[in-house]
Amino acid sequence: MKVLFTVFSASGNTLRVAKLFSERLSERGAECETVRIREDMAAPDVASADTLVIGYPVHGFNAPQNVADFAKGLPECENKVYYIIKTSGEPLHVNDASSRILDRILKKKGYIKRGEFHYVMPYNMIFRHSDDMAALMWQAARNTAPADADKIFAGEEAQLKAGLLAVMTRFVVAVEHKAMPYLGRLFKVKKEKCISCGKCAKLCPMLNIEMKDGLPVFGKNCIGCTACSFNCPADAISIGVLNGWRVNGAYKFAPPREGLTRKDVCNYWRGSYIRYFREHGIELNKE
Repeated sequence: MKVLFTVFSASGNTLRVAKLFSERLSERGAECETVRIREDMAAPDVASADTLVIGYPVHGFNAPQNVADFAKGLPECENKVYYIIKTSGEPLHVNDASSRILDRILKKKGYIKRGEFHYVMPYNMIFRHSDDMAALMWQAARNTAPADADKIFAGEEAQLKAGLLAVMTRFVVAVEHKAMPYLGRLFKVKKEKCISCGKCAKLCPMLNIEMKDGLPVFGKNCIGCTACSFNCPADAISIGVLNGWRVNGAYKFAPPREGLTRKDVCNYWRGSYIRYFREHGIELNKE
């Protein structure tokens, strides 16, 4: 069995989860290949794979624009089975309809969707989750990914059922795809902090950043992934009107501390996070 993972990951979170799947499938004897979705990527050899896996972080309750464009560029493959692995910062069912655009594109090309898996990983926008929250999310992924990967190995159905609220929210917030190329032009660098390392330009999946005179210059093709600002070692990038939501710096993902309780879970959608952790093998004490 050959499994082709095609993954878009700005903060690295989605790639981390996809790697858990890949490691488990390799243990089962599958041949796994992982390709990063980028503007300069070579066309993946989908035809030679038995199963295609598409990984992405949810952007405004939708798949990111570049992932939709990637799907449009895939060749027609009659009856090619695919699965989706997606990550988001909140464990809400309103994310369940995020793959609708991808599914429509791939169905027209003859692909057959067999399942979809949603994992919660810490935000790289909106607000920074605590180290405890990041540790719990990563432990939850480690607990569940092997069993989900086994479903892919067996070709089992694992569909998410999107409710009306999820469908409507996805449709309304899809305006983000049209807005980000304009909002991205407002991204700026703080000259006094920039160390001219060029990391932002190297990491940009859209090749939207060019280094000029040692400073990044932002173009017109931004998708709002914030790989640039999140990974900046000097915290030197402002993301325009979205700067109040800016998060900088990778998470540690250390093992959870002993004795964590429900009070260690963030106030934002606390009940949903606690329920998600329980469903993924983590039971937190009340006190």
